[in-house]
Amino acid sequence: MHGGRLLSRARGPTSVLVGILSLVLDAYSLVVLVSVILSWLNLAEDNPLVTVTRTLTEPVLAPIRRLLPSGGGLDISPMVLLLGIRLLKRVLLS
Repeated sequence: MHGGRLLSRARGPTSVLVGILSLVLDAYSLVVLVSVILSWLNLAEDNPLVTVTRTLTEPVLAPIRRLLPSGGGLDISPMVLLLGIRLLKRVLLS
């Protein structure tokens, strides 16, 4: 487990904060994955799950989409975001 390894190396409030941030990043990654899966299902825009996941992910995904070149209808912004989260976690845990 990442958190256990982290907390055994460093002690104090900083390690607890990094551990909590790591958990938040993991949870957000799950929200992004759920959002991607829901987009494949073509649910109604007013579906509560669609509304919640879009509310949580669009503020981060929209700027990424603007930076990426047009992919011919393929939206790779969630993949870029998930890779960015993974990189951030690696930096935090090193």
